[in-house]
Formats: sequence, C-alpha cells, structure tokens
Amino acid sequence: MALPPQIESRLAALGTGAADVDERFVRGTGPGGQKINKTSSTVALRHRPTGIEVRCQQERSQAANRLQAWQELCGRLEAQVRTAKAAAVDERETERRRNRQKSRGQKVRMIETKKHRAKHKARRGRVQDW
Repeated sequence: MALPPQIESRLAALGTGAADVDERFVRGTGPGGQKINKTSSTVALRHRPTGIEVRCQQERSQAANRLQAWQELCGRLEAQVRTAKAAAVDERETERRRNRQKSRGQKVRMIETKKHRAKHKARRGRVQDW
C-alpha cells in the first residue's frame, strides 16, 4: 500500500523514508469479543534507526489505523528532531554565556567580594598547636 503524499513529504523532510519502517498488522487487544480476536486491524510501526515504536487500534478500520499510526510516528520523529536541535542551541548558548567578557560592574562586585572575604579570613587567629 502506498502512503499518502503528506506522510511521504513529512518523512522526506525528516531525512527518512518508508523503507526504514517495519509495518505489521496484528490482532488487537482489549474488549471487543470475537471481532477483535479475528481481525488484524491493529497497526504496529517500528522505525529501525531510532527504535521508536507506534501501535494504533483506535478505529475498526485497518486503513484508518494505518494512517493514524503513520501520523503519530511522524510526530514522534519530528519531536525527537526538535529536542535535538533545542539541546544543540542550548549547549551553544551555555558555552557563549560561559566565555563572554564580564561587565565592568561584575568585575567590581567580584573584587569587592574578594576583599570582603579576605577581611573575614584576616580576623581569624592562627591555629594553636597543643
């Protein structure tokens, strides 16, 4: 079965394809009696490179479950890409903040704090040996 064009375009934008996904049609679980036990309307997808698995049995129709499963898989892959990009941006920002020059006010406060600590330490007496 061919995938809808919107799913194929989402996969292409992610740099992956339908060939990277294992698609299985399995029998459902849960309430439903004889109908759920006889038909394989549940769709299970597994993206091999990332190991993401999606299972959908919300509808009675296999075709509707298949479409929902593919949409959910695309959504999870897009979320994974977004979090990876956000982590990279956050890492760059952290590095930039760590390496930037201190402002004049920060330097003044730092020196004042050092002088204050030095005065405290100077008031301590020497340790006595008994």
